[in-house]
Amino acid sequence: MTAPSAPSEGGPPERRPQQRKQVLLRLDPLVYEALARWAGDELRSANAQIEFLLRRALKEAGRLPGDTGPLPRRGRPPKDPQGPPGDTERA
Repeated sequence: MTAPSAPSEGGPPERRPQQRKQVLLRLDPLVYEALARWAGDELRSANAQIEFLLRRALKEAGRLPGDTGPLPRRGRPPKDPQGPPGDTERA
């Protein structure tokens, strides 16, 4: 059996990107319907709306960790002004 590798010396360890946590949430059906309508009005999924509201509540309570990243952007990625890789313009 080999020993675990030691962290690199000379600086703080790199922060690894973490996978998003999955949580089972039980809601009253009427609460879920209201949440889903609200999410639709703001062009979010119900899941994104829940995360948005939880982050806002944590921030207002002073409990949102400072190193928390921004909400992940959903949907189509922005267009690359250079075009897709391998795409060459013919003269």
